[in-house]
Amino acid sequence: MIPLAVLDLVPVSSGSTAAQALRNSIDLAQACERSGYARYWFAEHHLNPGVAGTSPAVLLALTAAATSTIRIGSGAVQMGHRTALSTVEEFGLIDAMHPGRLDLGLGRSGGRPRGTAASPEDPGPYRTDNGLLIPRRFSPAHLLKSPRSAMQKALLQLPGAQPQDYTEQVADILALLRGTYKSVDGVEGHAVPGEGADVQVWILGSSGGESAQVAGANGLRFAANYHVSPATVLEAVDGYRTAFKPSADLDRPYVSVSADVVVAPDEATARELASGYGMWVRSIRTGEGAIPFPTPEQARAHRWTDADLELVADRVGTQFTGSPGQVAGQLERLASATGADELIITTITHDHADRVRSYRLLAEEWHRRDKAVKAAARPRTAAGPVR
Repeated sequence: MIPLAVLDLVPVSSGSTAAQALRNSIDLAQACERSGYARYWFAEHHLNPGVAGTSPAVLLALTAAATSTIRIGSGAVQMGHRTALSTVEEFGLIDAMHPGRLDLGLGRSGGRPRGTAASPEDPGPYRTDNGLLIPRRFSPAHLLKSPRSAMQKALLQLPGAQPQDYTEQVADILALLRGTYKSVDGVEGHAVPGEGADVQVWILGSSGGESAQVAGANGLRFAANYHVSPATVLEAVDGYRTAFKPSADLDRPYVSVSADVVVAPDEATARELASGYGMWVRSIRTGEGAIPFPTPEQARAHRWTDADLELVADRVGTQFTGSPGQVAGQLERLASATGADELIITTITHDHADRVRSYRLLAEEWHRRDKAVKAAARPRTAAGPVR
């Protein structure tokens, strides 16, 4: 069985606070370390009342001090409003205190990438040969043009600043980490701390475009976002593998694929705990920003329009909810369809205890299946005659 990892958005529940969300995330990281998860990542989001994960580096410093063995990282740092140097220096500081545990996940943000062709015709919805749902594509065009998007860009970037070309930005980060950076004038630049840090660099992407190409061309690890853009996950992993060139760190493609998951002792309970997910996704896709995660009672009281149901259909339809066995089976299907080397699990429920239990139940089922696979693979010794 392939490893399981965690992606945490630091969700704020309705009626709760950002401070409690932060304490919950550190507690969850400790629980996931005990359950044997391979890594624990934090996403970066801004101006969302229902998401407190605004600074992965700060969250990682806090979590590193509260854990000891689990790998920790960003999933991802949004590079559209950052520089290569500030990113390497921040992660270099954390690595200096907690060496050998850090993943630097980089995400492209800040507008349309260079040379992006028009999207191919949408083949969805359909199911792969093994039954994985590939829904219709969702277009974020209205979000990028919204007043809220313009406000976020104005608040995150200095006046008049423009995002650096992402391909060049990743090259600068790699050069600073390796100690080979030189300016256009030939001046050497050394990021201390940061240079020589034992950091795994990952690229996160939702399509086969620039992010997948950059990851492949540089021989980096790639995380494909089934939980954000399920319609394009196969395109993303195929684009990465096609572009992959071996590097000093990686001799073959390495892919992790994310999924939204809620596990409970039985399917009915899991669906109840996940019932607020549609409202939460709707708040993001309408452009208002993520709301505090609703209670099941608030979710039942919500009145849906046909347009709203269509808006969230791809995300709600690809969330894996159920008993440990049911969800583990769905995750195995996702891994098989994408050829994933590991899976990233993101779970949001209103009550923290339910979220902790979801991750624990999934880990226990995953370990049970792993033991069964290993037992089945061991050669059997034929018994001789009894004397």
